Amino acid sequence: MNKGTHFIGQPLYGQLINLLDKEKIAKISRKNGGERYIKKFDLWQHLSIMLYAVIKRYDSLREIAGCMLPEARKLAHLGISVMPKRSTLSDANARRPECVFEAVYRDLYERYRKELSSDSRQRRTAKWMKRLQILDSTTITLFSNLIFKGAGRHPKNGKKKGGIKVHAVIQANEGVPCDVKFTSAATNDSFMLAPSHYSRGDIVAMDRAYINYRKFEELTGLGVTYVTKMKKNLTYQTRGDVMYMNRDGLMEYRIQHVTFTKAVADGDDIVHHARIITYIDLSKARPKPVSLLTNDMEMEVEDIVDIYRQRWEIELLFKQIKQNFPLRYFYGESANAIKIQIWVTLIANLLLMVLQSRIKRPWSFSGLATMVRDMLMYYVNAYTFFELPEKDWLKIQDEMAEEPPELTLFPDFFN
Repeated sequence: MNKGTHFIGQPLYGQLINLLDKEKIAKISRKNGGERYIKKFDLWQHLSIMLYAVIKRYDSLREIAGCMLPEARKLAHLGISVMPKRSTLSDANARRPECVFEAVYRDLYERYRKELSSDSRQRRTAKWMKRLQILDSTTITLFSNLIFKGAGRHPKNGKKKGGIKVHAVIQANEGVPCDVKFTSAATNDSFMLAPSHYSRGDIVAMDRAYINYRKFEELTGLGVTYVTKMKKNLTYQTRGDVMYMNRDGLMEYRIQHVTFTKAVADGDDIVHHARIITYIDLSKARPKPVSLLTNDMEMEVEDIVDIYRQRWEIELLFKQIKQNFPLRYFYGESANAIKIQIWVTLIANLLLMVLQSRIKRPWSFSGLATMVRDMLMYYVNAYTFFELPEKDWLKIQDEMAEEPPELTLFPDFFN
């Protein structure tokens, strides 16, 4: 039987987990106490099964335990020697520290970040792109308000749902989080803006939830540029105001040099000098003015606007993760289990982005994730198949066209 032009002696899932370093993972687990009181179900088994479940979008431990059994032989060849019961996986999610999975993700990020980063010389991106970091958060709704406190008021009817807030930082030219923190949904975003984490020359783009004069002044002192959106209720003193008009006499953009002052009870007042840039956003159905706040006094207006628009990348990343991985249902009710599932989701997202970067043919992430999910245990070479998925079908059509007519015993009878 013809096995096809894309046949390979390893399932597609095996090719994905080959991107992981098994020895390094074992070392990380021992270092972070991930193998305490463990007999068989080590970190490699745990991570492999959780990755399988996340990619397949399973919603419960029962579904994981049941649906892995038909693939037991194939999974055994990949080094998965344990078919866990629900209780085994539940205990592992509750007891194994989530910091172990965090360490695995950070190790993978350091290994593949150069491969994921775009080359500004090939894509002709701006010079500041490699210095740009984007900061934002997303909230994942939970079943209860007991583990992670939800934001907002208690509803009149029913119980208030909890939420875990995922704070992330991405390098604009990489597209995957370089730093991740978890808090309850009620935590203010500004805690993630730590000036000490940045170096001179860095650029930070964020939304207006991060406005904090003290931290902005610290960033200015360190030589770090920030770009954010203005709040309407901010008070300031205007030191300079220039409006630029187009040929039709309409405002093109406006530049204001302003000073913010915040009184401090025990200490000197905080004084922060900044620039407000207002431009007309023509991408909306109804063009409207948008005001941006920055501490950079020299950069061109077009660059400031482009920097803020790059912030949309992190919104697309959050959307990508929530649409393609199971974050509506969790495999455990403890804070540790919830964090483990999110870390495994980030690992799965990173592995698929590495696969996407190695394929020359353009694939949307959603399309690639769907194909990988459906073909996860197929013996198909991922790299050749995704380059030319229709190759086998074209070959079959050519063979059918070249087949000679069938011979008959009585040719004259059919004439």
